[in-house]
Amino acid sequence: MSQIQNRVTPITKLTAVSSDPSMSGRVYSLTAADHAMELHSGAVVIYYNENPFGSFILDPMRESLSRVLSLYPTVTGRLTRSENGNWAVKANDAGVRVTMTKVGTTLDEWLRSADSAEERNLAPFEEMPENPYIWSPFRIQINEFEGGGVAIGVSFTHLTADPTSATFLLKAWADAHRGEPVSPPIFTRPSIGDGEQIPNTATKSTSFYANKSKTWTQNQPASTTKMASATFKFSNSTINQWLSKTEHHCPNATPFDLLAALFWKQVLQIKGLSQNELNHSLSICTDFRTSFQSSQRFYFGNALLFSELSVSSKDMEQWDLGEIMGLIHSHLEKLGEEDEIRTAMEWLESRKEKGGKYAAPFKMYGPELTCVSMEHMGVKLSYATKFVRDSKAVHVSYNVGNCEGDGLIVVMASNEEGVARNVMVMLPEREMAELCKDGAILRFNPTVILGGL
Repeated sequence: MSQIQNRVTPITKLTAVSSDPSMSGRVYSLTAADHAMELHSGAVVIYYNENPFGSFILDPMRESLSRVLSLYPTVTGRLTRSENGNWAVKANDAGVRVTMTKVGTTLDEWLRSADSAEERNLAPFEEMPENPYIWSPFRIQINEFEGGGVAIGVSFTHLTADPTSATFLLKAWADAHRGEPVSPPIFTRPSIGDGEQIPNTATKSTSFYANKSKTWTQNQPASTTKMASATFKFSNSTINQWLSKTEHHCPNATPFDLLAALFWKQVLQIKGLSQNELNHSLSICTDFRTSFQSSQRFYFGNALLFSELSVSSKDMEQWDLGEIMGLIHSHLEKLGEEDEIRTAMEWLESRKEKGGKYAAPFKMYGPELTCVSMEHMGVKLSYATKFVRDSKAVHVSYNVGNCEGDGLIVVMASNEEGVARNVMVMLPEREMAELCKDGAILRFNPTVILGGL
């Protein structure tokens, strides 16, 4: 991985506030699903070949951000504790921290040479202090590259939002800047599990959550394993070719089915897991906004479901790619059929101490190998954040903090139309180096950026 450091230099720091503080004073309670994500942070970085900003301090870009922030009081507000001890956001128009930086290289060179640690400098997350009442849970950073490229980074505590929510915020800002209508977000999640009923612990997700909560302890030491990541870009033609090859195993397979199966199998081989282990498991993270009515899909908060898929060591070794794809596809189809979302949310809501305070959070991404599907985003959302008409992003990164363990795989849209996909993989450094040279992966002719060897 690249050893180049300190190429991102802060130039200006300021606070962007809402242009209409009419929501000031309102308190937004966070859900059990929000509280469950407290141990993690998130970041979205969008790269452009051209800088749409000019001078942000005096530019209409700042004005359009202020207009959009009027619709996002949980972004400009501050975290507080409600009477029962649970987290809430108080809308007080304290604003969002905005940092302007200069990057000492071109955008193309950055994508070739930066590693995962350096990319975090484009959207740095500041850990929540013990007293967060003056702390900004969202931060925006505008990074200008030599030669005119720019990257816009947003970092946030996962307690208040997920990557889809952050993308809504960025797209709303871009739409407002172009003078387009902006769809306001929804802060009240449609009712899914109220915690009043005894949760059904027999469903896949609920039993998975229950087991994770039992094995996780807040006091366990932080991992000392050095992690590394790389992003693999797969073309539309390649994905279509491989979906056609495996059609007899899984005729309705998605690009996620294909790439999740490919990386799961190859990561396990690199880890050298033996048949002494009866089963190999993969945690799959999906977004459940697609289960809402269309008018409710702009929900701003956490709408993620984690479930576990297991396969025997013998089958994993003997099955070909198409058979593993079929297993993943079937698993995801059954999540909707078996009411996994409702029962999982009921279980999270039921974890309350005396007085109504939610139980302590546990690690959601990891420590087991976790694969995140961003299929619900697609090119139309991920790459539709256009500050200048017809100036589409050249790359979008989604990153999660505190997910060390067996590793993280994120399958997301590419800037190429069709079924092209990018896959960001985070693994222990030695395993990441082997994955970048893995023959089965290289058969797909990926372009490797942001961490490739």
